[in-house]
Amino acid sequence: MIALLAPWGLATLFLGVVMAAAWAVQRRTGQGGWADVFWSFGLCAAGAGATLYPVDGPPDARQWLAAGLAALWGVRLGSHIAGRSLSGPEDARYARLREAWGSDFQRRLFAFLQLQAGAAAVLVLPILLAAHNREGPLGLQDALGAALLVAGVVGAGVADRQLEAFKADPETTRDQVMDRGLWAWSRHPNYFFEWLGWCAWPMLAIDLSGERPWGWLALVGPAYIYWLLTKVSGIPPLEEHMRRSRPEAFARYAARTPVFFPRPPGSPD
Repeated sequence: MIALLAPWGLATLFLGVVMAAAWAVQRRTGQGGWADVFWSFGLCAAGAGATLYPVDGPPDARQWLAAGLAALWGVRLGSHIAGRSLSGPEDARYARLREAWGSDFQRRLFAFLQLQAGAAAVLVLPILLAAHNREGPLGLQDALGAALLVAGVVGAGVADRQLEAFKADPETTRDQVMDRGLWAWSRHPNYFFEWLGWCAWPMLAIDLSGERPWGWLALVGPAYIYWLLTKVSGIPPLEEHMRRSRPEAFARYAARTPVFFPRPPGSPD
């Protein structure tokens, strides 16, 4: 475990630099959403790089698997957010911060983005533990972990594409709420699948033999992501915006659709 402190420390420093660059880019472009692009690609690069750090020699198959899974997650999410930032208005969260912080926006945003770098550093830990916690050939546990992450990436991608198609439909009005496809099962299926993907890292990291108990620390990944999405920067500001912009439609939607964990449409609570 102590040997992992070096790659984790380097990843933390790297993420601080990445988010400083994100601050500079948003200042030049006026588009705060670029911070999320840098965060996604930065965490992807930090996680993949840390897994391949030569702790006990050249990278083995499990390290390459973890690096590949981290890259798959980061490239998908970062590309999606980049496309949204290029073609759309500023993310509503950053627009509200810009308004609330006024002339102090840039200074406070820099500190805020460094906090995001710290959050990303926490999430590098389960990726590192997954890559380095067990020895020997890949097995069933590795396959299940990989399947979880792929399912999370695919599910989040499908949910995002469904929402984009809804917004692009000329028949969609400003007072409508997306309630079709995966969005009939959960009010935030993209966030649910994002969380599901992070459940892959404990599956890969936990050593059921008990020889390396620190693998259980990888549970911080899905626990932390769940907290961020449901209590901090994900669902709360989005639902607050929906309640303000289309209160009646959202109230009906919220009454029949669970907020996070999916449930078949029409099933009892």
